[in-house]
Amino acid sequence: MSKTIAINAGSSSLKWQLYQMPEETVLAQGIIERIGLKNSISTVKYNGQKEEDIADIPDHTEAVKILLNDLLHFGIISSYDEITGVGHRIVAGGEYFKESVLVDEKVVEQVEELSALAPLHNPGAAAGIRAFRKLLPDITSVCVFDTSYHTTMPDYAYLYPIPQKYYTEHKVRKYGAHGTSHKYVAGEAAKMLGRPLEELKIITAHIGNGVSITANRYGQSVDTSMGFTPLAGPMMGTRSGDIDPAIIPYLIERDPELKDAADVVNMLNKKSGLGGVSGISSDMRDIEAGLEENNPNAILAYNIFIDRIKKFLGQYFAVLNGADALVFTAGMGENGPLMRQDVVDGLSWFGMKLDPEKNVFGYRGEISTPDSKVKVLVISTDEELCIARDVERLKNSK
Repeated sequence: MSKTIAINAGSSSLKWQLYQMPEETVLAQGIIERIGLKNSISTVKYNGQKEEDIADIPDHTEAVKILLNDLLHFGIISSYDEITGVGHRIVAGGEYFKESVLVDEKVVEQVEELSALAPLHNPGAAAGIRAFRKLLPDITSVCVFDTSYHTTMPDYAYLYPIPQKYYTEHKVRKYGAHGTSHKYVAGEAAKMLGRPLEELKIITAHIGNGVSITANRYGQSVDTSMGFTPLAGPMMGTRSGDIDPAIIPYLIERDPELKDAADVVNMLNKKSGLGGVSGISSDMRDIEAGLEENNPNAILAYNIFIDRIKKFLGQYFAVLNGADALVFTAGMGENGPLMRQDVVDGLSWFGMKLDPEKNVFGYRGEISTPDSKVKVLVISTDEELCIARDVERLKNSK
């Protein structure tokens, strides 16, 4: 019996989950935060226990060393030989990767090359890959790409209405993100509905700090809200989502703090969204607390958020020419009954109705009424499990 680690590495963090495979049993999970900064934090959860340690962790290689040592120290494994596979979540696969792949040096170099499409994610992921290759060179190493699920989009959906040379010469197009999550919850929705995925039209709404919405037709992504980078789409926690691109040069000309396009894009990625509009927080729980206090900025931020999600859902009802189900997933999607109610109430024309006894915190499953023309579901996403499954599949294909 073998063990596989699913890794989600960011620029200063490394989230992980250890599975017993092929049973798909979670043995342990954890996160290492503040990599490269003082007082880095390593957290390990196993057997109902939680261990936390604070130390200076200079880079991802040291973070991986600490992770592996913790697995031994806490008796989660008895030897590194038990670990036979590692899967890495990669946000941007560009046009290089249409499915998960076994890692070699060329793959790592391509992941680094694609950092322009996901500057907050791909560099850290590449660092995580290199760390594991250095410390456990003989295990099966796999890259799983957020974008690969969206490679089934038709050209009229993924191309932008700009001169074709920018696609042919520079690969400017919509790539999407969160594909692993959208694929997983669409499949789980089909099981919940008791129908083949190949017969269903499903809109999946991954609503966390990052937000993306996908139109799934018969098991394939045909359109998605994130674009060339994860900045596009509805309003998010710290990201603006879609804006008029003419705003970028306009602000550069007028705000001395914004010296170039990179400064504006950084502002749109990190200082906008719920946090930027409210001035309170990028966390919806804090925004909802502001609603109760009648904070005008919290109300405005919340209203913009609901408005943008409704608009994208409306688009995808049109793209699919109707849908069998709407699925809410990820942090806010799974744990935001108020947000779900306000979104669905604003789309009542499509025949969706929520059951107030089911649309509550912690409920998973169908939350719509029996007479709802479109089923509304809450499904917990499990990107780590998808990663572990792909490691197992590719390991067996070697």
